[in-house]
Amino acid sequence: MSMILELLAEAFEHAKIPNSFYEAKKVISKLGLHYTKIDACPNDCMLYVGEDKDKDSCTKRKTSRWKPKKRNTIGDDVVVNKRKKIPAKVLRYFPLKPRLQRMFLSSKIVEHMRWHASESTDEGMLRHPRDSDAWKKFDLMHPQFALDPRNVRLGLATDGFNPYGNLSTNHSIWPVVLIPYNLPPWMCMKQSSFILSMIIPGKRAPGNDIDVYLQPLIEDLKELWNTGIKTFDSYGNEVFDMRAAILWTISDFPGLGTLFGWNTHTGLACLRCNFDTTPKKLVKGGKFCFISHRRWLDGRHKFRLAHSRFDGTIENRSQPMAISGHDILQQLGNVHVEFGKEPIVEERSKRQRRVDHPKVDTLQWRKKSIFFGLPYWVDNLLHHNLDVMHIEKNVCDNILFTLLIDSTNNKCKDNLKARKDLQLWGIRPDLWPDENGRYLPSIYTLSNVNKDIFLKTLKNITVPDGYSSNISRCVDVKQRKIGGLKSHDSHVLMEQILPLAIRKTLPKEVSSILIDLCSFFKQLCNKVLKIDQLVQLQDRVVLTLCHMEMLFPPSFFTVMVHLIVHLVEDAKRGGPVQYRWMYPIERYLGKLKSYVRNKAQAEGSIAEGYLAEECLTFCSRYLDGIETVFNRLRRVDDEPSIGSCIVSTLFPSIGKAVGGFTYFTLSEKEKLQAHRHILTNSAIVDPFLQ
Repeated sequence: MSMILELLAEAFEHAKIPNSFYEAKKVISKLGLHYTKIDACPNDCMLYVGEDKDKDSCTKRKTSRWKPKKRNTIGDDVVVNKRKKIPAKVLRYFPLKPRLQRMFLSSKIVEHMRWHASESTDEGMLRHPRDSDAWKKFDLMHPQFALDPRNVRLGLATDGFNPYGNLSTNHSIWPVVLIPYNLPPWMCMKQSSFILSMIIPGKRAPGNDIDVYLQPLIEDLKELWNTGIKTFDSYGNEVFDMRAAILWTISDFPGLGTLFGWNTHTGLACLRCNFDTTPKKLVKGGKFCFISHRRWLDGRHKFRLAHSRFDGTIENRSQPMAISGHDILQQLGNVHVEFGKEPIVEERSKRQRRVDHPKVDTLQWRKKSIFFGLPYWVDNLLHHNLDVMHIEKNVCDNILFTLLIDSTNNKCKDNLKARKDLQLWGIRPDLWPDENGRYLPSIYTLSNVNKDIFLKTLKNITVPDGYSSNISRCVDVKQRKIGGLKSHDSHVLMEQILPLAIRKTLPKEVSSILIDLCSFFKQLCNKVLKIDQLVQLQDRVVLTLCHMEMLFPPSFFTVMVHLIVHLVEDAKRGGPVQYRWMYPIERYLGKLKSYVRNKAQAEGSIAEGYLAEECLTFCSRYLDGIETVFNRLRRVDDEPSIGSCIVSTLFPSIGKAVGGFTYFTLSEKEKLQAHRHILTNSAIVDPFLQ
């Protein structure tokens, strides 16, 4: 790198280019682009900071802070390598305060940091988190914070990924990402706006001990809330006390247990229902099912008394009450957990006796989350978001594999065990198996002919470039199977393709219910939500889930299917799902994964790659006249060029050809349909239709 800098300095004598890599790093450090290394216990018990900074072993299990030194054998002598001590585990923390200060120093972004207070929000529409109930309640509870629109509101997202691909299947790195919601919709969810807060190292996932690693971030957030930090506003040309707060966290459903401490593997897995539910475990299936959606119906609805068509009981309960932060604190009163994991078997000494520690997995609350250490957290209306991305993915898998009845796939919910559970519950006798284990197909079971029609429809569908991946590669028509669907493939299937494929292959009483479910997800994922329509949407989805209970076996209703009933309420509290789901976070994790050049130091490679990207992003804001990450053309650029587009023409040249093309002749009916489409969708024709 130093040689390249020397070459550039000779080529551009007028430019002030550093002479060495060391000097270049010094220039970058003045921008506040740095991170700190904090040694951690290899068993996730503690961080070596503060009073514990100089300790050599863990205070809980006396585990050494350092990696064991290598011993080399020379003849009959054993020589110990006297190199510098290497910590066994290192947390890389990116300080938050200088990064927030730099956002207000940048003249290209500081004006957008107060965008949320510049427009009216009393339109009955949800376009941004600032329109949500959680944002408004936060302003109401903390008026002093809301008085200055420059105070930063953040969302915290995290998930784990394996940086080695197929080379290692048991390594998990957990980056923690912060999202600044002060920015307008076209900026806040861009990767260039994300703030990487820390990189929690592997090899094992932190699990319940993630609070140990979040301590430096929580300390910074406490200081930013209580006293703030002096920050120069380049737009107002003044110095002010900047404060910051976390509105909510974002992760997949297992991550809810990691961040929030709620056990998601029991019959009480739904945090929104909390303890106000009755766990139901399938005897033959061996798993919990989550039904009884009749609770959300009107108290006088006829489905509440139709016990034979549901689970054999009459439903008299009302829907669960919303749980506040104060209610959660009362439930956490007697929960005391010690952090740390058991040492890995290979690292345990032969003489070391294994100590059996009490397991906390049997408890519903596994810990008191470190976020409750923030002064404002208990008053937040929405603490953790339900991820629509993974919910939609799991629901789509349940539907596809149940319709296709693939007995070799564990995701198929209609099998012999499911039919035996129906027999034990004493409901739907027409679906019970006989003594030989044979049973009749259900109304939702596709015949081989309908399977072929269904799969060929999915196989032959083509979509515009960049709209989705090639879904046809996941369809095997010969073996009548579907596999390898990604999360976004399931998103496109549920909202666009599945209603078309099942319309002619399933009976009307089944297809209409599934189409209603697909329509629910499509409306929920709109970029703009109308508050009055959300009430109607909630009533519709409850009725849809009740109809599904009458069609599908109880094994179909996993916790991910049950969480559908809470998504509308979360939308009211948090705003559109595009700001609270995992799609942008998962893509960003893929970008961080690409930074791993040195496989032996994956976390260090990610940290250095992020710093380089952060420096380029910061400098790109000030570059004009050249292509940067902020002004480059999109992958799918359908905007017409100024020179070729004539507004007065009936067919403006919008878009560009991609791939091959074919010629075909339109029938008379197709010509008539095309003619009508042009007349009804062309703005030039509108004056003549009035």
